[in-house]
Amino acid sequence: MRRRDFLTVPTVVAGVSAISGNLPAENTGKQHARSRARQSVMGWCFKPMEPLELAKHAKSIGLEAIEGIPASSYPEVTALGLKISLVGSHGFATGPLDPENHAEVEAKLRESIDLAVRFGAPNVITFTGMQKAGISDDAATRNCIKCWKRVIGYAEEKNVGLVLEHLNSKDDSHPMKGHPGYWGDDVHRCADLVKSMDSPNFKLLFDVYHVQIMHGDLIRNIQKYHPIVGHYHTAGNPGRGELNDSQEINYPPVIRAILDTGYNGFIAQEFIPTSDNPIESLREAYAVCDV
Repeated sequence: MRRRDFLTVPTVVAGVSAISGNLPAENTGKQHARSRARQSVMGWCFKPMEPLELAKHAKSIGLEAIEGIPASSYPEVTALGLKISLVGSHGFATGPLDPENHAEVEAKLRESIDLAVRFGAPNVITFTGMQKAGISDDAATRNCIKCWKRVIGYAEEKNVGLVLEHLNSKDDSHPMKGHPGYWGDDVHRCADLVKSMDSPNFKLLFDVYHVQIMHGDLIRNIQKYHPIVGHYHTAGNPGRGELNDSQEINYPPVIRAILDTGYNGFIAQEFIPTSDNPIESLREAYAVCDV
């Protein structure tokens, strides 16, 4: 089961049921003119809502972009005026850590780079892959860099970023809340991999939820690694739920710390709604991060 295979999202405005099918009117954007954070939403979290319905709700709320939806939905979503903030690729399990995966990883990254160019997306996601018996940390490092080096020139040529996501390996309660066995579970290791690539088009995807679980010290890590960060994800912890006061991350100062570094890319909401009104949860998350 792959993370990027979950590609739909539910959305509802206040007073409207998430399953009613009633969609909000288009947002003019005027009420959000002072927002500093460029927010996006991750589609898989809101399954089974269709991408177009989610996109309409997201636009009404004030989000600028969407990701984690099927590429087949890109035309109709972008026609609404939303951007594609991140393009999926090879998935977290089949990564370049294992040389047997290199041909597939390279092909999928190149395909995703072309897709990003077509729809104006700034970044394509990549992962290290899962630990494998017989592959040491040193070998895994060499294997990852060797594979990415075969693609990064193409990304530079097309002016598309590759962003490496750090994932937590601790939470085994749900296949999408944690990823036991994922080799890139140390944000410092992932940062070293990014630096080893030595390319302005290869950066870190800093997932606040995953970093909180594995390391904590969020603001200090944001300040430390901001020069190499190309994308951010959010979610509440524990549980990967809403960004409300039932979880431990104090998001307003975290978002301010991100923006104070000068970051002007996307911050994507990647929480799994737990309420009966998932769109209201998205609206609340938008407000929490609208600092």
